[in-house]
Formats: sequence, C-alpha cells, structure tokens
Amino acid sequence: MDWEIIFVILLLILALTSFIMEKIPPDLTALSVFAILILAQGVTHSTLLPSLPDMFQVFTNSAPITIGAMFILSAAVQNCGVVDTLSALLEKVAKVGYTGFLLIMMLLIAGISGFVNNTPVVVILLPVIITLARKIDQPASKLLIPLSYASILGGTCTLIGTSTNILASSIITEQGQEPIRMFELAKVGLPLLGVGIVYLVIFGKKLLPVRETLTTMLSEDQRKEFLTEVFVKPDGEIIGQKIKEAGLDGKRGIRVLEIIRHGVSLFGDIRSTPLEAGDRLILKCRPSGVAEARGMKGVDLVSEAGGLEQITTDEGTMVEGVVAPNSELVGRSIREINFRQRFRTVVMAVHRQGRNISQKLRSINLRPGDTLLMLGTQDAIENLRSSADILLLDKPQTPAVSLRRKLPVVLCVLAGIIICSSFNLMPIAGSTIIGVAILFLTGCMKPKEGYAAVDWGLLILIYGMLVLGTALQKSGATDLVANSLSGLARVLPFEDGYISAILMLAVCYLVTAILTELLSNNATVVVMTPIAIGLAMSLEVDPRPFIIATCIAASASFSTPIGYQTNTYVYSVGGYRFGDFIKIGLPLALIYFIGSMYLIPKVWSF
Repeated sequence: MDWEIIFVILLLILALTSFIMEKIPPDLTALSVFAILILAQGVTHSTLLPSLPDMFQVFTNSAPITIGAMFILSAAVQNCGVVDTLSALLEKVAKVGYTGFLLIMMLLIAGISGFVNNTPVVVILLPVIITLARKIDQPASKLLIPLSYASILGGTCTLIGTSTNILASSIITEQGQEPIRMFELAKVGLPLLGVGIVYLVIFGKKLLPVRETLTTMLSEDQRKEFLTEVFVKPDGEIIGQKIKEAGLDGKRGIRVLEIIRHGVSLFGDIRSTPLEAGDRLILKCRPSGVAEARGMKGVDLVSEAGGLEQITTDEGTMVEGVVAPNSELVGRSIREINFRQRFRTVVMAVHRQGRNISQKLRSINLRPGDTLLMLGTQDAIENLRSSADILLLDKPQTPAVSLRRKLPVVLCVLAGIIICSSFNLMPIAGSTIIGVAILFLTGCMKPKEGYAAVDWGLLILIYGMLVLGTALQKSGATDLVANSLSGLARVLPFEDGYISAILMLAVCYLVTAILTELLSNNATVVVMTPIAIGLAMSLEVDPRPFIIATCIAASASFSTPIGYQTNTYVYSVGGYRFGDFIKIGLPLALIYFIGSMYLIPKVWSF
C-alpha cells in the first residue's frame, strides 16, 4: 500500500474526528484539510496526491455556486411573505386538535422544503409553532421534532430540496454519470415521506417527550426580575471592596451583572474587581431586592455627573432567542460582542445540545442554534426583534418591509428553475444564476441582503471536502475501499449476483446513514458518493441505485440532533435530550432504510 493512501485515509479520519468533537467549526476543519494537502504536495511533489491545479479545479464545481444561489432564492421566498402565509394557515388549522394539526403542519412544511432551503424555514417557524403549541394545549416539544423531520422528509423528494442532492449530482456528473433530475428522487422520496408522516402522526404523541423550554423552567418569582443602575459614591464605604465584600453577591436578592467604568464595560471577572468611585453598576434584582438596592450604603441612584441623570429601575422581561444560521455573533463570545451595550439586554443562560450553560457565559463562543435566555426592559426586547442575528421565540417575527407584491416574480423564478432542470433545458447552476440576477434586478432582494443570506461557511466546508475527495480518488484510497467492500460480497455464500448487490447496497446506505448522523451531511455525501460509484463498478452493476441510496441516506438524519442543522435548532429550543431523538428517530431511520432497500432496486435496476 502506497504511503499516499495511508496519509489521505489518516487525514480523512482526523477530519471526521474533528467534525464529531466540534472543537473547531466544520468549515475551519475543511479549510485546514485543504491547507494540509497543499503543504503535502508542496513538500513531496507526489504524483499520487492531487497537484495544485487539480485541487483548485474544485472551484469549477458548479454545486457550491448552485447551493449559494438557492440560499438567496430561499431568502427571497421568505422576504416575500411565503412563510408568513404558511404561518397564518397553520394558525387557522390549530383548532383541529393535536393529531390533525400535526398532520397538516408536516404536509405543509414538507411541501415547501422540497423547493427552498429548509433551515431558514424551520428557524422562522420556530416561534410560530411554539405559539400555536400553547393554543392546542401541548408542550412545544410535541411539535418541534416533527417540524424538523418534515423539512428533512420534503427535502429528499427533489434535486433542490437539500444541498446534499445538488452536491451529489455535481459529483456524479464529473465522473461521467447522468445528473440527478429534478424529481427523480421523488420516486423514493414521496412514498417514504408518506410513511414517515403516518408514523409520526400515529406514534408521535406517545413517543415525543414532554420537555420544558428555558423560561418555563423558571419559577414565577424568578421571572419577576428588575434591572437597576446605581453609581458608587465618591465617599462611599464600598470603594476598594469587591462585589462579595460589598454585599452584592446575590444573597440579598441582588446580583451585579456589569460594571461600567469611565463609560466602558469592564472585562474579566468582575467579582474580583475592586470598586472605584463613579463606577456604574448594573444590578439584577428580585422584587424584594429593589428596595434593598435603593437603601444600600455607598451607592446612589443619581449620577455624580452634575446630579442631573436619574438612574431608573425597570421591570425586566425574560425572553428566549435563537442564534440565527448566518448571525454575525457566531464564533464570538458575549464579552467580545459587548452584548449588554449592543442589545441592552443581559444573557442569563445559554442552552446548547441539551444542557444549560450559566457559568462563564461571557467567555463562551456562540454557535448557530444556541438558545439564549435574556433579560432586558420591554423597550430593549422590542428593539431586539429587528435584529437579524437573534430570533426571539416568544412570538412570530414581523417583517419590517412587506415585499408581497414581488411574490409572483419569485415564484416565476422558482418555477423557471424547476422547468429548466426537469426538461434538461439548462444545467441547474445556469438557471439558478439567471434566477438570482432576475431577483436582484427586479428589486425582490438587494444584492447585499442576498449575499448575507448565503451560508459561506457551508461553501467553504464543501470546497474543502471536495479537495479531500479528489485526494481520496487520486491516491487510490477510494478504489481500495470500494474493492474491499466488493471483495466482501464475493466471499458471502450467495451465488446470486442480485442478492450480493442488494447486500452491498444496504452496506452503502448504512455506512452513509451512520456517518451523516455524526458529521455534516454535505461532508458525508462528498466522501461516500465516489465510494458508492466505485463499489458498483467493482460489482459490475449500474451505479445509479448506489447513488440514489447515498443521496437518501445522507439526508435521512433522524437519530441524533447533530447530523442535520434543523435537528440542532429544535434540539436547543425544545429543551430536548439526546436520547429523545434516538427514541423517536431511530425507528423512523429504520423505516427509511427498509423502504429504500425495497423501492430503489425496483425503480433503478442493477
């Protein structure tokens, strides 16, 4: 075995480990893989590793451009009121009860997710579903997992329903295979969609857990908080004392949230910072602590700057918000953002992957899908609603500008892309670029807004993994894996080649499904698609069934909350535990596997 194969396989294992451990963002992992391969080629000049021109050839791949364009199109659909219309429709059907509402909700979500990016759809609908859950007298946890699953089920039915399908189609086209047609996957996706919805409607109420969100975990007294600002007097007896020494450590219903000195919020551990004259303290008080704060020695409610600025005490409002997918806050700490000054609210806790984080909040880096429990005045909360970085969950977001009159243009663009792809009139990359240009020229979306809607981190991830995929093929690692799997088929006690092909199809599906539950689905499809084609070639059968199985398995992420971004969002917002997804999702994943193994060979023969 050549050292290049060992090197590339080790690099793949390191990348997969990094994806699972999540110590660094997935896009940075992919970028690092790209850099390592460039360095390795520069040092060794190996003919079995991709050359620099080979590596940079991935930038000619049309899939990332198409995926970026679909992000822009999805944002335009959202801006023109499609999601708002869907919200109003869901509100009307809330009267039919839990089972009926669940059925209609999943059908509607699956339908729209077949043609637009499902992540923003799920994120925007989160506060809608939470609000409607109260109307049908059900905890939100009974609806949020079905919301995510419905978006996944719908996305598997079309070429543009999920980025993995677009990416797989581009990869197989480069390898001489026919691209995936617009509704080709629907031959399997639609029957599985129907079975999946029936399963959730029948067993959902029993299997879905009852979980509490961050605010419902608080007692009634804990929700009644007040924000008070005080100044340290020039001759105050607490000068030079630390917060605990000054009696502000929470034992008297008072907690110091922030110390502002000379107009600047202090960094570091404020509990160990000696107080100085003129320090402005932001206090969080229980109702019993408000009077206590007013009567404290050494502080004043009137500014020392001429005694003119009256410091007010406002009743605080607790609200939950989720960090948006393309938020500017991602990767930055609460301290770095200067959250209190920027949003005039205080982060009390962060809910991430089934656990609440309330210690060292100012130093943790925020991630997409983090749920923040924030405390602020009513005015500050209302101002926060207009932020594109945090989506508040207490009630649906109201768009600042209505673009409903542009909806016909957006729908015509979407229809044009579908028609061009369905009848092979133009490659999907070309039709999506034309569509985006039309959206910009007609004012459906400003170019700046469109570019901001693109998940650039995902595109970096795709490019990095495409380079790794090139290295796997160039070094011979892909052929090694494919030949090893086909060799396994030959030693099985089956003389019938059809049975061997079915067994290898099942292996291909299961490996892809397991990887996608642990990694990014896009990273999985880049690694597994060439292996699936190589496996079919080594078995001397048509690669199409293996390609379709890889596409379905790469999207069918139900058993963990980390395999698909929509699962990650509802995981935090719904207060779920990791095991909740296994309990409800693993049977669905098995149904998908059995259904795929039955349908795929019947539609696409070996």
